[in-house]
Amino acid sequence: MSIRQAALHFGVAVSTVLFWVKRAGQQRLDRVRWSDHSVHHTAVNRVTKSVEQCVLDLRKELKEQSDLGEFGADAIRHEMDTRGCKVLLSRATINRVLQRNGMLDGKHRKRITPPPKGWYLPNNEEQTAELDQFDYIKECYLKGGQVVHILNGISLYSGLVYSKPVLRMTAENTVQGMMEHWREVGVPEYVQFDKGTVFHGLNHPDSIGSVSKLCLSLGVIPIFVPPREFGFQAAVESYNGRWERAVWNRFTFKNIKEIQTQSDLYVHAVKEKIETKTRLAAERKMINKNWKFNNKTEKNGTIIFLRRTDDNGCAKVMGHLWELDKNWTHRLIRATVDLKNNIILFHKLRRKDPHHHT
Repeated sequence: MSIRQAALHFGVAVSTVLFWVKRAGQQRLDRVRWSDHSVHHTAVNRVTKSVEQCVLDLRKELKEQSDLGEFGADAIRHEMDTRGCKVLLSRATINRVLQRNGMLDGKHRKRITPPPKGWYLPNNEEQTAELDQFDYIKECYLKGGQVVHILNGISLYSGLVYSKPVLRMTAENTVQGMMEHWREVGVPEYVQFDKGTVFHGLNHPDSIGSVSKLCLSLGVIPIFVPPREFGFQAAVESYNGRWERAVWNRFTFKNIKEIQTQSDLYVHAVKEKIETKTRLAAERKMINKNWKFNNKTEKNGTIIFLRRTDDNGCAKVMGHLWELDKNWTHRLIRATVDLKNNIILFHKLRRKDPHHHT
């Protein structure tokens, strides 16, 4: 049959048939090597067998006889230098020699592919729902001993940043800072905080703090991450570090006004850098110019709590302990509090399968 007919018959590409026909050439079919050829390349600068054996012998000698008891790459290199070896290998090369010969005692950490951004959010398979994260850099001391705190915010997808130094870390200052930022760039669909009292409010049963009330009045869903849990606030924690390196550690400030001036320059530079990324992100809803925040309005909307269950499969939400699943211990759950209908929906969160939260 023809080349094309053979390709159709076996369900492969024409190039595949041509490859194997070329491999067979003029040989008898029973003499053709049909298995894939393994290609071994030897590096031109690979260490000689004698030097490699020297490294292995030194490791064995140091392990058995060294007073210090060290026989790693650094110890082997130091011993080669002491003995005046003509070929002095680098630390990385010695490690490669040891690894090639199965002489490394340490185990490599298995790296697990992280879940997508916002994997714990409801109905976010397309990753289109914008999420802002807020956090404080606490206790920055000015010359003379005055304490300043920095309210920082960053958007998970668009990268929009916000920084505001304040003298007191209060819920009122937090609300003012968030309103200032959102009036300029618009509100996201979600906003995320840690368990700090300044964000969460007092730990009384069924109580809702001022920050949550602001979010609810603007139609933004507040999310509170588990206490002492790493990763959920990684974006804003990373921005905290960048802000400190670029602003706080580079200059000496006399007062809070100087901090605000330099911080504004940095925030403006960041926004210019991420302009393309911001333009491609989801559109944010702008706040009406006549809108004013009323702390006493009726609480309506949704609040999300991310929690980890205890030994008995229970989780504490809104000041109450809820019995969930005895087989789901020390695992993450998402509690969606529907204030309008007085309902809490609990979902089991799965990092490895982020689109199926039961």
